[in-house]
Amino acid sequence: MSKYGIVVGSIRKNSYSKGVADALVAGLPEDSEVTYLNISDLPLYNQDLDENSPEAYTNFRAQVANQDAFIFVTPEHNRSIPAALKNALDIASRPWGQNVWAGKPALVASQSIGGTAGVLAHHVLRQSLVFLDMPTLQQPELYIGNTSTLADENGQITNDDTEAFLASAAQQFVTFAQKF
Repeated sequence: MSKYGIVVGSIRKNSYSKGVADALVAGLPEDSEVTYLNISDLPLYNQDLDENSPEAYTNFRAQVANQDAFIFVTPEHNRSIPAALKNALDIASRPWGQNVWAGKPALVASQSIGGTAGVLAHHVLRQSLVFLDMPTLQQPELYIGNTSTLADENGQITNDDTEAFLASAAQQFVTFAQKF
């Protein structure tokens, strides 16, 4: 059994990113332990708090440390990743030298309601994960465009081909993550 942490970059209710994450989780083995990490209420990272971190930082770092691998799903905000996602990456990578993301395999998916499929956010996130020392599945690349036509009003993916593609990608990620 493996522990998979799911980090959804969108904190919007009924987000398409959450729907994509749910479709990926559906492709994981039944005995997987899956934890959705809540990033919506994390205080902004402040280096002044490294010596005496707030409980929210400490709890989040412990949650990250407890996972074996991560699935990240992000929308694109202004040609980058959402602030809440960047904040979560920063909190769990600090204080300097105490990066709890390090060595944990990652899968990155991006989505948008437009045809660009969050491609720039995808690459910005990958850049950060490289620096955080997270081996990242290279193929397949998961750029999910036009999500509003692939999902229902709750953000859940309803398109059969997309569901099958995401489940297959999750299965490939399982094989990749087991190498670490």
